[in-house]
Amino acid sequence: MNKIIFILSLALSFACHAETINDSIYIADDVSRIVLDDCDACGCAAGNGSSGFESLLNPQFVGIKYFAQHYKAKENLFVKDLTQDQYFNTLQVWGKIPLTQNLSVYASLPFHFHEKRTMQGDIKIDGIGDVNLMGIYRIISSKDNFHQLNGGLGVKIPLGKFDEKGASGVNPSFQLGTGSWDYQAALNYKFQKNKLAVLINTDYTVKTENKKNYRFGNQWNYAATGFYQLAENGKTIFSAKAGVQGEVYDKNKQFDEVLPKTAGSALYGKLGFEASYKKFSLGGEVMLPAYSNLAGGDIEAKSRFSVFINFGI
Repeated sequence: MNKIIFILSLALSFACHAETINDSIYIADDVSRIVLDDCDACGCAAGNGSSGFESLLNPQFVGIKYFAQHYKAKENLFVKDLTQDQYFNTLQVWGKIPLTQNLSVYASLPFHFHEKRTMQGDIKIDGIGDVNLMGIYRIISSKDNFHQLNGGLGVKIPLGKFDEKGASGVNPSFQLGTGSWDYQAALNYKFQKNKLAVLINTDYTVKTENKKNYRFGNQWNYAATGFYQLAENGKTIFSAKAGVQGEVYDKNKQFDEVLPKTAGSALYGKLGFEASYKKFSLGGEVMLPAYSNLAGGDIEAKSRFSVFINFGI
């Protein structure tokens, strides 16, 4: 884990540029990033935690993203303190390909490697997660391009392994996948003028019952992010971003019976940057919890970190 963060930090230190289109901050006309495959508020692929729709400097791309989460959880029912560290890590290949002027397709294939540290020893799982596919449609775009509204509909294909035994733990989301076909809807509003841009986004995921008669709760995500251009020299541009992100998820069910301490919500503050040079773009962000009410207090959100590098197509 430390080696991965060190390597990614080196990559971040060498990249701080972006191709400029005009004198204003460039935020792609299309929705260029949908993070519907990030982990949920309780951690991991069993949920659909999201940064929502966010702009990249390349409107069409293929790339790689790394996403890490840290949580504290109760060791067992007889332990009062939150002593168990849980780490959720995802490395994914993703891309967005235009079909028409207003319609694009987004897809991602994640690989998860998760770990939780218990008094009985470390528990690790790794493998392919669930595939995400989404169609993105530009609903409204003003003539001056200051305002834009985009929508998306998608599906999550259950390729990741679901472990029924693991679902009985303090954090049932310690999984590689939900084992179910889940369905997604998303909306994004963008305001952009000169060096400033603001993105407001929301998405909702409906989760279905898997073959083990387990159903993860539906989830609603929302976020607001501001971007500001800090540097531009004709060939390059560098923008900082800051915002908030919230996640709310319903109770899980098994055999149609509600499971206690499986619902919750969290609110994060985030800081980051987005940059590009020619067809390459790079970005990263750090998120810290402002509010956390997970699993009836049995789980506490600690931090999140992500970094991506993309190639425009």
